Amino acid sequence: MTTLRHGDRSQAVLILQKNLNRHGANLKPDGDYGDITEAAVRAYQLKTGLVADGIAGSKTHISLAGGDCAQLLRNNDLIAAAERLDAPLACIYAVNEVESRGRGFLDNGKPVILFERHIMHRLLAKVRNEGDDPAELKRHADQLVITNPALVNPKAGGYIGGTAEHQRLAMARLIDDISALESTSWGAFQIMGFHWLRLGYRSVQDFVTAMCIGESQQFDAFTRFIETDPALHKALKTRKWAEFAKLYNGPDYQRNLYDIKLQRAYERHADCGCGQAVTS
Repeated sequence: MTTLRHGDRSQAVLILQKNLNRHGANLKPDGDYGDITEAAVRAYQLKTGLVADGIAGSKTHISLAGGDCAQLLRNNDLIAAAERLDAPLACIYAVNEVESRGRGFLDNGKPVILFERHIMHRLLAKVRNEGDDPAELKRHADQLVITNPALVNPKAGGYIGGTAEHQRLAMARLIDDISALESTSWGAFQIMGFHWLRLGYRSVQDFVTAMCIGESQQFDAFTRFIETDPALHKALKTRKWAEFAKLYNGPDYQRNLYDIKLQRAYERHADCGCGQAVTS
C-alpha cells in the first residue's frame, strides 16, 4: 500500500479522500493531500485509536478497509510515553516516525526481526555460568565460524530479510537458544535481545514473548531503551536531534539524515492537537 502524506497529488489520494468520507469526513475529493485532508486523516486516526500522525500509511489503509488492527501501535501509547519520558508529545511522534521501520509484524503475524551473526559469535564466547572456560567458549565459537559461517561469524552480514530471518533464527537457536535470541533485533524499533536485562525483563525469553504480542509492547521496549540511557533521554527531552541520532543510529547517522528527518518531523507534529487521549 502506498504511503500518502501532505503535498501528494494522485489518484491514490482521491481514493483515500473518498474512503475517509465514507467514515464521516466531508472532503472534496480532488486528489490533493493538503491541510484539510491531513486534518481529516488525523481525525480518523484519533477516532480509531491509531497513531495520529496525519500520514496515511498501510495501517490507516488497513483500518479504513475494516482490517484487523489489534496488533497495531495505539495513539495512547505515544501519549503515555511522552508523560513517562517527560518529553513533548511531538518528540515522541518524531522518533516514532523516523526511527520505526513502520511496522512491527510481517504479513504472517510474526514480529519483524533481523538475526545478527556477528553478535552470535561474540555471545557464544560469553561466560555465563560458574566454571565456564573462556578459552574453550572462544574456541567453540571460532569453530562454528568455519562450519556454519552464515550463522556465526565475526563479520556482520548474511541477511536474507522478511520471513527468512525467522528461519535463520530457528537454526541459530539449535546452536544456542539464549545467544540466538539475544543476537536478534526485534520489532518495529529493532531492539536487540541482549538488552533484556537493562530494559527490565525477567529473561530474554520474556522479552521475546512481549515482542511477539503487539506493537504496543514493542514501543514499550523502545521507551524503556530511551528511559534507561540518560544521555539518549536527555537528548530527546532537549530536542538535540543530532545527538539523539548519533546515540541511537551510530556515528554514520548523517549519511541517512536522521537528525534532519527528526527535526522536520518534530516541527510538523508540534502543536498538531493530536495529543488528545481517546477512551472509546
